[in-house]
Amino acid sequence: MPMLTIRNIPDEVHRALRVRAAQRGQSMEAEVRSILETAVNPEGRIRLGSLLADFGRQARLTDEEFAVFEQVRDRTPARAATFE
Repeated sequence: MPMLTIRNIPDEVHRALRVRAAQRGQSMEAEVRSILETAVNPEGRIRLGSLLADFGRQARLTDEEFAVFEQVRDRTPARAATFE
């Protein structure tokens, strides 16, 4: 699992993290992990796959109708971008 080192944290931030972790009964490291996870994966975020699945359910496609998408789907790998 990757590691992250954060330097030069202000004393007041370090103290607040220590207090917050203690209030939740976990280590400061676990508290920082939790804060970072919440920051990058906020609740209520719309995920593309879930959104597309919802569209499909709302459309009430039959198996035969859905199969048409599989037949016409382009499975050719995308070409790598060039920056020349």
